[in-house]
Amino acid sequence: MFPFIRNLLGVKTDQVVNSAVEAIVRWDPQSATEAELRTMEQNLDELGRQVAAARQSYEKERKEADAIVALSNQRMAAAEQLQMKANEVGIPEKKAELERSLATLLDMLEQMAPDVEREKQDAKDAADFLQTLQQTYDEAGRKLKSARSELNRAQRDMGRAAQQREMADRRAEAARQAAGLAGATSGLNVALKAMQDAAQRDLQNAEAANAKAKLLAPSRPEQEDPNIAAAMDAAAGRSPAPTNLSDRLAALRQRSGTAAPVPRLTAN
Repeated sequence: MFPFIRNLLGVKTDQVVNSAVEAIVRWDPQSATEAELRTMEQNLDELGRQVAAARQSYEKERKEADAIVALSNQRMAAAEQLQMKANEVGIPEKKAELERSLATLLDMLEQMAPDVEREKQDAKDAADFLQTLQQTYDEAGRKLKSARSELNRAQRDMGRAAQQREMADRRAEAARQAAGLAGATSGLNVALKAMQDAAQRDLQNAEAANAKAKLLAPSRPEQEDPNIAAAMDAAAGRSPAPTNLSDRLAALRQRSGTAAPVPRLTAN
């Protein structure tokens, strides 16, 4: 019975198994895409249906094999009982009847022996076929699970990489802003330094002018000592300041260019 069922599944089953086996060889979990995973899952589903069909066939073949083996064993036990009774009975007619029944039963056992062996072989073939499909299905399932896990891991890695890239962009933007602020601060520092240098130069010039003025200004003895002051004026070509009425009047006449009046002589 099983060869017929196996042939009924036929080419379709063989194609599913072959495609699944080839996929197992070709699948690379680290490079599988979502589309490939869907194809893998579809093949796995189809293979699972074939496994279910093979299991049903195996159960049917096993039950048929168990039934025919049980019937064969039952008939064999019955044949042994008939033989024992035929050997024990003392009545010839009864013994001949038991022997006819035993011969009929032995004919049935001999005729069903090939069927028993065929059903047992069919059950074994069904079990082997089911085991092969089940192993292929399990391997494909492990491959699919591994590929799905690798794809999810790759997607998580891509997500983390995108986050890291975004953070890097933010850090770069912050660095650019900081660089601009540093440039502005640097320009401000240059302006402040220029102003400080100008103020320092002004202070230095003022200090030099004060020192020069102090150096050139008359000292206190030259101002307080009249003799030193008169000598300084004379050395500079300056006339001493008039101190009496006659000297003051003479100074005024000198400034206005008016000559002093000549006294007139009168005759006696």
